[in-house]
Amino acid sequence: MDRDAKLETSRSEGFMTKFRIEKDSLGEVSVPEKAYWGAQTQRAVENFPVSGHLAHMGFVWAGAAVKRAAAIVNRDLGLLPHDKADAIIKAVIEVMEGRLDDQFVVDVYQAGAGTSHNMNLNEVIANRALEILGRPRGDVSYISPNDHVNMAQSTNDVIPTSIRLFILHDSLELNAILAQVQTTFKSKAAQFDRVLKSGRTHLQDAVPVRLGQEFGAYAEAVARGAQRISQMRESLSEIGLGGSAAGTGLNVHPEYRARVVAALTEITGFRIRPANDYFWAMQSLAPIVDFSAALRNIAIELSRIMNDLRLLASGPSTGLDEILLPAVQPGSSIMPGKVNPVLPEMMNMVCFSVIGFHETVAWAAAAGQLELNVMMPVVAYAVGEQMKCLTGGLRAFHRKCLLGIEPNEDSCRGFLERSFGLATALNPIIGYLNAAEVVKQAQLTGRSIKEIVLEKGYLTEEQMQRVLDPLHLTEPGIPKK
Repeated sequence: MDRDAKLETSRSEGFMTKFRIEKDSLGEVSVPEKAYWGAQTQRAVENFPVSGHLAHMGFVWAGAAVKRAAAIVNRDLGLLPHDKADAIIKAVIEVMEGRLDDQFVVDVYQAGAGTSHNMNLNEVIANRALEILGRPRGDVSYISPNDHVNMAQSTNDVIPTSIRLFILHDSLELNAILAQVQTTFKSKAAQFDRVLKSGRTHLQDAVPVRLGQEFGAYAEAVARGAQRISQMRESLSEIGLGGSAAGTGLNVHPEYRARVVAALTEITGFRIRPANDYFWAMQSLAPIVDFSAALRNIAIELSRIMNDLRLLASGPSTGLDEILLPAVQPGSSIMPGKVNPVLPEMMNMVCFSVIGFHETVAWAAAAGQLELNVMMPVVAYAVGEQMKCLTGGLRAFHRKCLLGIEPNEDSCRGFLERSFGLATALNPIIGYLNAAEVVKQAQLTGRSIKEIVLEKGYLTEEQMQRVLDPLHLTEPGIPKK
């Protein structure tokens, strides 16, 4: 059951009708009795009923990893009692395992910097830890969301660190499906290598190419985009956790920074390293912008490829019809038998969304002031949507479309034989102007390039077959008589 379904079930069971009283620095707040969140989260729920979009669970996982590392380090430094630290760690593990997903209820459009999200984490962990110790929820005098769960931390270093860890975590699936897509394009390139067809530039006849060469270029585009994403991903391993509120490390033990990096490395499996400059790590979202831009760039390439696939599959009787896409659903509610290129269409829409979310990331990153960027919640959401849409879209496209693409060799051959682009091979033999005149006459009379060349005596039949052999024209070389 997903988080929305769990919330709806809880509401139907009276989850939202019975309350307990919790306190924060502004006073008392009524909190749903069965909720693990507390006063500050409840205020955020009431203050920001904006979109209904909630934090990505990978972002919650990343924040929980930070809390777990902090609890371990503060315990080992003698700053957090063992019983409280161990209960907090147990509660955090439950969060990381997804057992408390329905407790993260703050809209992504919330207070700046992500204080509401951070407190949602702190309160859920604190109340679950209290429950583990046999104490009532809301007993902040024993385990405090601020003093214990948030010890040695600030929203201002937790959230930028969490965004980085979130990307490192959730981009693994994206990397995997990109590798599959690249491999399959490469496999199709080999499969289609002997399928000759007319190339097209400006959507007009051009020199012959092989269908495999077109698909090989698609494989290269995906490989280069994936490589760029991996490069940008690596830069996100540098974190500023331990900078506290402004980068100074106020209220942070001198050994905390090095220890928390080591703890996060062990917890996440990623090679985390401390920031070279903790003030920069809190002021600047540049590494996240770079990653988002890499997603935007591959989306641009993928959208271009999808347009090609739709064009190559157009028809079947009035288009190019050079490739056959798997039929996965009826294409029209009124035209019988119509089948549309729905998977490439879906991917186009995914790509447009990814490009748009990058604009959100870019503008939000530019909106930081002085020691902090307060637009981080929407950055986390936007990057998460980029990864989620690309991963899901590519997975469906790969499984339902790419694997099943086949060539229509008859259509490819027919266009090639009628293509005026073949005349390009005549340039080294009869000259550009004479070749242009051949094309002009072919267009006016409807006769073939071959007929006119033979009529003018430029080449013999044997020479013509050798010079205009399409396979030879798809590799480097200068045609000769």
